[in-house]
Amino acid sequence: MTIIIGAGLSGLLTAYRLKKEGVPFKILDARTRIGGRINTVYGTNETPVEMGATWFYAQHVHLLKLLEELNIEYFEQHMENTVFFQASSNSPIQTMEIPKQAPSYRISGGSSHLINTLFLELNKEDVFLNQSVKEIKFQNNSFQVFANDVFEGDSVVLAIPPKLWTNRINFDPELPKDLSSVAKETHTWMEDSIKIALTYKSPFWQEEKLPSALFSQAGPITEFYDHCNHERSKFALCGFTSVSFKQLTYSERKSRVIEQVKLVFGKKAADFIDYEECIWSDERYTFEESDRALLPHQNNGNPIFKNSLFENRLFISSSESASTYPGYMEGAVYSGNVTAEKVIGLGK
Repeated sequence: MTIIIGAGLSGLLTAYRLKKEGVPFKILDARTRIGGRINTVYGTNETPVEMGATWFYAQHVHLLKLLEELNIEYFEQHMENTVFFQASSNSPIQTMEIPKQAPSYRISGGSSHLINTLFLELNKEDVFLNQSVKEIKFQNNSFQVFANDVFEGDSVVLAIPPKLWTNRINFDPELPKDLSSVAKETHTWMEDSIKIALTYKSPFWQEEKLPSALFSQAGPITEFYDHCNHERSKFALCGFTSVSFKQLTYSERKSRVIEQVKLVFGKKAADFIDYEECIWSDERYTFEESDRALLPHQNNGNPIFKNSLFENRLFISSSESASTYPGYMEGAVYSGNVTAEKVIGLGK
């Protein structure tokens, strides 16, 4: 029995691969939902907006191969060469031309469509939510995993960000000090992001031939993009706000966002259906305070995460551990595939 800690993309993919090979497992997750940092919210009119991982690129070959395997469609992010730009809070909103970028892509139906598709391939009774792991004991080639309940297995996969397992889980025997030290200084991608989205009855920016993207150095919104669905039958704008605005109350932040979109896109921007936001530093099962400021992607893909521990029965997974595109969905897929191969190899 393999105990997989974390029901995000890497954990669910590992489980999916194990099930196909007939290897028994249990997935534990501290949240009340699956998906980890992938979280598509479906509002009043079922418009999918991404509060977490959103975009990928042509070079993300492992993710693309998985989408093909699962028969999940994807589409190119709508992006024009003309964008709105604001240099500072004292600067007027202007339009500017940007160089043609390599296209980015989104998953049809939302990023959570990938998560839900993997989950539906599993047996629901093998996935346990509300299970915050506090201790892992290894003795005589066997593990005891202490969460709200106690689980036993002969291997364990850590499919959560390194900062979480090194700071929140007690290991007996202890983890190597060099591994713990690196894990404590491994940046968790998205942990300091604020995502926001506004949904609309119609794409007024398209109808009025306005740019669909905004880049601002003033805020609160720093990046904003057309976020209509694949069929362009559901309409939204989605992006990021400056992290500094997390100090405001929800009402203050929402008010500032609406004020900004009206200034940029005109009064029709205030006629939205839903306002959604996610402050990832408030997500206790994603964010862990660091002793000192970490650089984006710091220690992501560090070779030390390749090492198996406890008689080669404890495996480090998650997007941050991947040796290719760590921190992104591509990294999570790569990590899930590699970890599944290691676990399957135990029985050979």
